[in-house]
Amino acid sequence: MAIVNIKKREIECKIVYYGPGRCGKTTNLDYIFKTYKKQVEGEMVSVDTEGDRTLFFDFLPIGIGKIKGCEVKIQLYTVPGQVHYSSTRKLVLRGVDGVIFVADSLKVRREKNLESLKDLQHNLKEYGLSLFKIPLVIQHNKRDLAEQGFSLMSIEQMERDINRQLKVPSFPASAITGQGVGATLKESMVVTLRSLKKEMGVG
Repeated sequence: MAIVNIKKREIECKIVYYGPGRCGKTTNLDYIFKTYKKQVEGEMVSVDTEGDRTLFFDFLPIGIGKIKGCEVKIQLYTVPGQVHYSSTRKLVLRGVDGVIFVADSLKVRREKNLESLKDLQHNLKEYGLSLFKIPLVIQHNKRDLAEQGFSLMSIEQMERDINRQLKVPSFPASAITGQGVGATLKESMVVTLRSLKKEMGVG
């Protein structure tokens, strides 16, 4: 749930990048941090876990508008994707307002995507949240690898696998080149803030 700081006239909300290990969550945040420098407040904090990282930083969405006269500040987080970091992932989801699910387009990662989505559903449920109700955006990452001869799933297949029931906004992307990274984040901010306004009774 968003934190309202009346003194500073700020609303802090939290968007978490979720997905299997090495799907590109960290690469998304690295790209955003470097590309949107003017909107980043402070430094990126990295908590290293063996072979994976949890990252977070404050992001100021320009032009999104105020809620009840308060500026909106968004905290962007990644979770470690490796299976054995389940407790860390659950911890990072505490107080989450919106989720970006980063799916890996490589054919060999199909099962990992499905496992990670189930893991997200389970962890949200522990906090009394529903995968079907939380502001959620899906990113089909690593689309650039097709040019390098890697075997990728089609967007249609990924949509069937992941988004058939959810029916949420989704974007093809390459976190390495930046394709689709800004569009994914922007849509996530829009749906998250729309949900917050509804919660706070703002039209």
